[in-house]
Amino acid sequence: MVEDANKRPIAFRGGGFTLKPGRWASWIAFAAVLLLWQVAVGSGLISPVFLPSPLSIVLALQHLIATGELWRHLGASLGRIGAGWAIGTAAGLGAGLAIGLFSPARAVGVPVISALFPIPKIALLPLLILWLGIGETPKVATIALGVFFPTAIATYSGIDAVSLSLVRMGQSFGLPFGDIVRKIVLPGALPSILAGFRISTATALLLVVAAEMIGAERGIGAFVTTTGNLMQTDQLMAGVAVLSILGLLIGTLLTVLERWLLRWR
Repeated sequence: MVEDANKRPIAFRGGGFTLKPGRWASWIAFAAVLLLWQVAVGSGLISPVFLPSPLSIVLALQHLIATGELWRHLGASLGRIGAGWAIGTAAGLGAGLAIGLFSPARAVGVPVISALFPIPKIALLPLLILWLGIGETPKVATIALGVFFPTAIATYSGIDAVSLSLVRMGQSFGLPFGDIVRKIVLPGALPSILAGFRISTATALLLVVAAEMIGAERGIGAFVTTTGNLMQTDQLMAGVAVLSILGLLIGTLLTVLERWLLRWR
């Protein structure tokens, strides 16, 4: 009996930490939340003045699309996000590469980034308006500042995480510095850089809404502020829904980019 117990096969545990995403679980949970929300508002448990039903939000969103008002606000926000994210990403990649590869840049860059990164970038908007004037420039600059820091940190952190054994192996084969960076360092740091892109795009979305709430006539943030002041909660929630959808679309695009750039793994 003891021998039979000792010969019993042990269950395979190699996949214990392998995540198995449920294809329909998220959709079922989302539908359940919407259904409960609709029932709560329809039955009077929640006042539609404070929280409109999903159906009224969809109707408000349809109205915004039909009148073209949504596209005017969304176009203004996307233009600011695109310009600010491109500038901040280019500067962050350059600074992160310099800090990760060169000792003088690290000695100067890391303390400066550590000191400036915790400052809320939206708090600098009045100062940027004073410097750059009223218009699009201070809003784009605020977004660029918010994007710069997570991009730079993700870049030099990714470079630091690259295995030194691979770098030394490249040096032992006589590869020049540029080839080592291009063929070893950058591919190894790419996952961290792409993770930084996810953080920076979310930061850009948050900052554009905050900047538009403070001083803009067009944009999703300005629209949400105006509808909130007028107690048009259905349109306000429609604007919030647009921001959520925009975040999901950006996340999906980044996922596609990751799969394409990291297809070698």
